[in-house]
Amino acid sequence: MIEFKTPTPSDKAWVDGLLARGNYRGCDYNFTNIYVWKKTYNVEIAQGNGFLFTHLCGRMGCSYLYPAGAGDIAAAIQALKAEADSRGQPLRLVCLTRGQMAELEEFFPGQFDYVADRDGYDYLYEIDRLADLGGKKLHAKRNHINRFMENNPTWTYEEITPESLPECLEMDREWYRRSLQREGEAEERDLGDEGIALRTAMEHYQELGLEGGLIRVYGEVVAFTMGDMLSADTYDVHFEKAYGELQGAYAMINREFARWVRQRHPRVKYLNREDDMGVEGLRKAKLSYYPDLLVEKYAAIMKA
Repeated sequence: MIEFKTPTPSDKAWVDGLLARGNYRGCDYNFTNIYVWKKTYNVEIAQGNGFLFTHLCGRMGCSYLYPAGAGDIAAAIQALKAEADSRGQPLRLVCLTRGQMAELEEFFPGQFDYVADRDGYDYLYEIDRLADLGGKKLHAKRNHINRFMENNPTWTYEEITPESLPECLEMDREWYRRSLQREGEAEERDLGDEGIALRTAMEHYQELGLEGGLIRVYGEVVAFTMGDMLSADTYDVHFEKAYGELQGAYAMINREFARWVRQRHPRVKYLNREDDMGVEGLRKAKLSYYPDLLVEKYAAIMKA
């Protein structure tokens, strides 16, 4: 049987090695996300036959990520089938790309049912568009940034350091408190899960290889963001927080971090700003930047 375990920061090196073989652009194939969301989704990982196996329990039920790595994929799927049987669960594979679905169907023709997971689609943007905000479509974003600079002439941007992490945590606590006053019960729960993930990321910021930036106004942190490399040409933005009452604060931290990533990682072509979880406000916000690509995700359930 596959020996699953709860991920720890010490697993990052071997997990990253297997993920690099696939060069995935989906945010699910990122060690930071695997680790910081482990409590929310009861994530477990294992290594076998040249693959990373990941078990999690989310909104689609208890499932497995499509194995990441290189080797005999059919044997890896058979191993997951035996594992699912031992748990008394159907074999459900999630976050599949169209290519992975085709591969699965090739080895197991007619044995799976497939369904799209629109709420899990990732939004990818060309980094130059987010850094420069050119063109008519992003005119409104430029206006928001102009208002922010006019209203907050003392603003500064800086890289997050271990010394400024506590300030970001304090800003997040205040942001969370204000959000709870505005959101409904269903979204409150999601915000709470994200809060746990963010705090976990901050506690292990250096171990996870995270990078980030913050904006100050009159010396106070009013926005911050953090992420890390996802694949050879894609950077994953994990968290982004700004005080909503400051017009343009979100647009500003978005633009400034895109510029910072472009300078620090010149090979990056896309920023993955992750999914919208089916939350209407998040979907509207992500679509307002006109994504260049969507990382489509599908679930495959083995027929009884």
